[in-house]
Amino acid sequence: MRLLKAAVAAVALAMGTSAFADTIDIKFSHVVAENTPKGQMALKFKELAEERLPGMVNVSVYPNSQLFNDDKVLEAMLLGDVQLAAPSLSKFEKYTPQYLVFDLPFLFKDMAAVDRFQKSKEGRDLLNAMESKGLIGLGYLHNGMKQLSANDPLRTPADAKGKKFRIQESNVLAAQFEAVGGTPLKKPFSEVFTLMQTKAIDGSENPWSNIYSKKFHEVQSHITESNHGVLDYLVVTSAEFWNGLDSDVRSELTAALDEAVAYGNEIAAKQAESDRQAIIDSGRSQVLQLTDAERQQWVDAMKPVWAKFEHEIGKELIEAALAANQ
Repeated sequence: MRLLKAAVAAVALAMGTSAFADTIDIKFSHVVAENTPKGQMALKFKELAEERLPGMVNVSVYPNSQLFNDDKVLEAMLLGDVQLAAPSLSKFEKYTPQYLVFDLPFLFKDMAAVDRFQKSKEGRDLLNAMESKGLIGLGYLHNGMKQLSANDPLRTPADAKGKKFRIQESNVLAAQFEAVGGTPLKKPFSEVFTLMQTKAIDGSENPWSNIYSKKFHEVQSHITESNHGVLDYLVVTSAEFWNGLDSDVRSELTAALDEAVAYGNEIAAKQAESDRQAIIDSGRSQVLQLTDAERQQWVDAMKPVWAKFEHEIGKELIEAALAANQ
């Protein structure tokens, strides 16, 4: 790699800035704010990649759905219009049903269990599950456990009956809310605040950082601390772009991304707690804590969803995820 950098630098001195005419442009598109774990990870990757490969790569980060929302970004990636993205794991259902394992309600007891599963052989193998469809997973980025928000208190599954909940593009999440009598609506993340504000939806599910950074707590009167699922992201690229890179460049970008993801995950853990407290301190939304009996009602109502999708996801994969709880 040093020889590669030295060669580029030597050519630059001899030929001027035109030496960088073939600079690799990397567009990194995501849908959340820059002050979220994903937003900070993307900026850290830009910093590290350009530092490791000076003049050889140029990383442009586009937050808040400036380029594409998560429903369009993968199509754009396959067309070469964007090189990196980090959609939530729910967005990959059309490419492989295996990632639906992360949407199963009450599968993981906490983020430590999620992390153990993602680092396991089964979790690492999942990164390559879509290569035949033109996509390669590069790493998992945490956001956190999901909470339920609504305009009324949700203490038991009966409280969700008849309510409209915004969900991501996931049939598992649709089944999850149908199991408690709710109506799931698949809508882009960029529209959620307006949908809440206009009462077009009654509630949603999000980690603390999404709720706080997007000010959902200002337009939802109650948040139930359910920790019923996980909302993590997959840093993804196109196989054509990634496999077309020089191996030395790919190695440096991998190292930069691994470091950036670790940085983002560290922020996610801290931010989940600080954003939760900030929401409580704001007084705009009441945070409800479930009793053990109330929580068990939610578990009993939603757990049948596992069996419904076992054939698509794979029994062995679900069992590997369960084993991570121990």
